[in-house]
Amino acid sequence: MEMTPSLRWIPAPDLEAVGQDEDLAQRIRDEIERDGPITFARFMDLALYDPDGGYYRSEAARPGRGGDFLTAPETHPIFGGTLSRFVEDTWQRLDRPSRFVVREHGAGDGALAIAVLAALRDAGSELIHAIRYQPVEVDSRRLAAFEYHVTGAGFGAAVEPPDDRPVTGIVIANEVLDALPVHRVVQRGDELLEVRVGLRDGRFIDVETAPSSPALFVRLAAESITLADGQRAEICLALDGWVSEAAAGLGTGALLLIDYGHPAIELYDPVKRGNGTLRAYLRHRVHDDPYIHVGRQDLTAHVDVDAVQRAATGAGLAHLGTTTQAEFLVGLGMDELLRTIQSDPATTMEAYLAVRSAVMRLLDPAAMGRFRVMAFGRDWPGGTEAPPLAGFGYRVRWR
Repeated sequence: MEMTPSLRWIPAPDLEAVGQDEDLAQRIRDEIERDGPITFARFMDLALYDPDGGYYRSEAARPGRGGDFLTAPETHPIFGGTLSRFVEDTWQRLDRPSRFVVREHGAGDGALAIAVLAALRDAGSELIHAIRYQPVEVDSRRLAAFEYHVTGAGFGAAVEPPDDRPVTGIVIANEVLDALPVHRVVQRGDELLEVRVGLRDGRFIDVETAPSSPALFVRLAAESITLADGQRAEICLALDGWVSEAAAGLGTGALLLIDYGHPAIELYDPVKRGNGTLRAYLRHRVHDDPYIHVGRQDLTAHVDVDAVQRAATGAGLAHLGTTTQAEFLVGLGMDELLRTIQSDPATTMEAYLAVRSAVMRLLDPAAMGRFRVMAFGRDWPGGTEAPPLAGFGYRVRWR
């Protein structure tokens, strides 16, 4: 998720006027008053996913220029157009099955799906006849919005509801893992404490307590991580279950994950990230107070790449490669697509400048270009010894 550069010149919105979901905030207060301080993972789960007030359950705009942040597909269709080359390559590697499913978690209003399908159609790919697109969302209204937009773009015949059957094709999650609930911890001398959510005068506050689960110690120990005195960090225990469930939905093919992420040694660097990575996004602004605008702001934390890899291999998938988004998109030929757009007589100067600006944001290592792209396979032809997947041949990283 990224603040929208093109919107930075606009006067800052009145964030106080945004308010919060008062009913949800009160239900969280009631739970704390009844049971004592709750884990931040519980608070984050309610703030984002509560059926009656969570951020991702609202009818209001979330991603997009009219919402709170931009994901890569919403930046410009060239992202999905470039990604279509990965989709095409995966289909070819699997010997061009007559039914090829793309199951997208966090599919939103269909920005990625439309761009991928349009690129396949415009390239004359035979895959356009075999592809079936399954959106996965936390709210039925999101699924309805997805179908409305994709059908409106002329691709309604490719859309089908997700089911429990493992698919032949690709399972993809773009900027989904960073919104999974996280536990917050802090090191005090030789003791690891958990930062829970308590109350003071009706306001949410940090409360340091004994860890709620030994799994917090296990995660850090598995990665040989010892936090520095006073260092804060986030640990996403929900990651294992999410990856396991997503992997279970893949019969044959690839799992593709794109997100903010770092190997554990970098994620828990006491100098670069001594205060953790938890951030809130609201109206294309970013800040670090998770306790305001409850239910009306996004909450994210950077992803532990090592934990993802362990979870995926533990779920029976083979690690096919890890790289950065910049290297992935360059490896897929985004620069070539940009030149094709530039040379098209129908491309206006305004349109070219828009796509060029988007490409710069998508590739900039100080912005979206630093995202990690991770690929895993099940029953993958040639296994880990196979030639790199499209997008991973430019510069393959294994962490």
